[in-house]
Amino acid sequence: MNPDLSVPGHPEVFVIGDLAALKDIHGKLLPGVAPVAIQEGTAAARSIERDLRGKPRQNFHYFDKGNLATIGRSAAIAQFGKIHISGFLAWLSWLFVHIFFLIGFRNRIIVLIQWAWSYFTYERGARLITGDQRLPSWERLRREEAQEAKKRVSA
Repeated sequence: MNPDLSVPGHPEVFVIGDLAALKDIHGKLLPGVAPVAIQEGTAAARSIERDLRGKPRQNFHYFDKGNLATIGRSAAIAQFGKIHISGFLAWLSWLFVHIFFLIGFRNRIIVLIQWAWSYFTYERGARLITGDQRLPSWERLRREEAQEAKKRVSA
């Protein structure tokens, strides 16, 4: 891919997000995370705008705002430049940064309430489906189809 996020030979096609394979100024591949994709989307839009105005495109340059990741209940890691924190303070940082970037006050409140409920009730956020993966309605549907086939054969 080209430094302006376009596909070689197809300047009208841009690649952003997980599909984009770009390196930072140190030669390290950029991670496939939302902050990178957001900046890539903005850069692609600016390239399109520059094309429409007849101006040359600019290469994409990622600005690293830091990293946040939860690693357990009330535990996370955070890195902002040379500042590294972990534990509960990093977890609170993760929580508030993610709430802040939600669109709309109502969404922020709803998500905060849902997260608080899950936190205080120890409700699990993920569910695993194991064992028989057939849906009960599939069996009923197959039985009905078999009965209809028998009726057609006997008629």
